[in-house]
Amino acid sequence: MQLNLEHPDHEFFLRAADGASARVNDRVLSASFVLSPNRLVEDWPARDVRTMAPEDLDVVLAMEPEVVLLGSGATQVFPPASVLAACLKRGIGLETMTNAAAARTYNVLASEGRRVVAAFVLPG
Repeated sequence: MQLNLEHPDHEFFLRAADGASARVNDRVLSASFVLSPNRLVEDWPARDVRTMAPEDLDVVLAMEPEVVLLGSGATQVFPPASVLAACLKRGIGLETMTNAAAARTYNVLASEGRRVVAAFVLPG
């Protein structure tokens, strides 16, 4: 079987993510961050999905996504209803999953040219 190396046509690619850290391109991040195909926002203040407020999504929604992937850490944890409502009112999908699942999903959607933004909660 012949394998071909494909380089993504976007700037940021997730190579790994778990409950403690993530690797974006060749950088290891240990604090919460927000990622779109062409923008990385480090030190996002969210540290616990359960206590998020709608204002925590301001930087995410400013990127004008069609879908938001919320990486909740090592386990799937859902945000308060008010956070979900902030996206729904704008017609934006919000999917909550583990950081590892969010990383895989982000890479697929970004490679398809979708307007995806991933927000990862990390303890750092």
